[in-house]
Amino acid sequence: MGTDELYPPDRLIAAQRATAAAGLDALLLTPGSDLRYLTGYDAHAGERLTCLVLPAEGVPTLIVPRLERPAAEAAPTTGVRIVDHPDGVDPYPLVVAALDGPPAAVGLADRMWAEQVLALRAALPGAAQRLAGEVLRELRVRKSPAEVAALAEAGAAIDEVHLRMGRWLRPGRTEAEVAADIAAAIRDAGHVSVDFVIVAAGPNAASPHHGTSDRPIGAGEPVVVDIGGTMPSGYRSDCTRTYVAGGPAPADFVDYYAVLHAAQRAAVAAVRPGITGAAADAAAREPIAAAGYGDAFLHRTGHGIGLDGHEEPYLVAGNDRPLEAGMAFSIEPGIYLAGRHGARIEDIVVCTTDGVQRLNTTPTELIAL
Repeated sequence: MGTDELYPPDRLIAAQRATAAAGLDALLLTPGSDLRYLTGYDAHAGERLTCLVLPAEGVPTLIVPRLERPAAEAAPTTGVRIVDHPDGVDPYPLVVAALDGPPAAVGLADRMWAEQVLALRAALPGAAQRLAGEVLRELRVRKSPAEVAALAEAGAAIDEVHLRMGRWLRPGRTEAEVAADIAAAIRDAGHVSVDFVIVAAGPNAASPHHGTSDRPIGAGEPVVVDIGGTMPSGYRSDCTRTYVAGGPAPADFVDYYAVLHAAQRAAVAAVRPGITGAAADAAAREPIAAAGYGDAFLHRTGHGIGLDGHEEPYLVAGNDRPLEAGMAFSIEPGIYLAGRHGARIEDIVVCTTDGVQRLNTTPTELIAL
């Protein structure tokens, strides 16, 4: 896919219209996924100011450090004026100059650094500050066909890593040793960066965000492997499988893994336009609770994914927003028994016009190595 398909120039126009409709005079976007979504520019986040000034009307301006101007000009940014600032010069007057008069309200990048928020407050003292996410989440939450293709490419790349797990995951090796091999494989599979590697064996598998440790993996211990990275496109992968290496798994684990497997498949099958995020969460949660493991399912069923690893929509109790075609998210129920073991199964899926498409296609049954 070309960059024009993945980062089309008409996004800027759509964002400007949405900015005006939200009652904002401009969006001010520092490095992060919102800036990349609108311009294709994967800007460096540092103490030097990079800021896209997107007025509700008029020409957008990308303010960059002078030494980063070549990178900004090489990005697939179209319809944007680039203005640079040298070291030692206050860049915030450039933000003011890029606006058509003093704004009444501006939307700031949701994860803008506090020092930039405060500097913009001082530079624009009459402007109310709101979150740019109020505008941009509605544009980003439904993926275009090119975005779905980018997520599918990411899914295939991380699937390739899971399919090679038997090369590294063996009893006697530490979680950290296995994780180092996995991280190298994530890059080899086409990712430009490794976002996370969780290798959680035995009792560590009962902690959903364990990470890794120097603990050796025991024969027959369940091992949760949750891995993901960022592709050259900017879009992310995220997939979890549970393994057992070097011996039979505990009988009670095999029993509740069967419950988890059925619940994850049911939740995937439940996805379609019109079902709410809460209902999708319930599709995974209710069979787990019915089997007596409700208290051991410690987190929401899923999170959106795209240029961020976690973004809208969230599959969680209380989210009554209906799913729509183009929304991409994880389905990842888990069962965690403290001090003993745990399991999680995660696929990235896309809601389609009439159902669901899995972007991770490796088997979800318990994997014996």
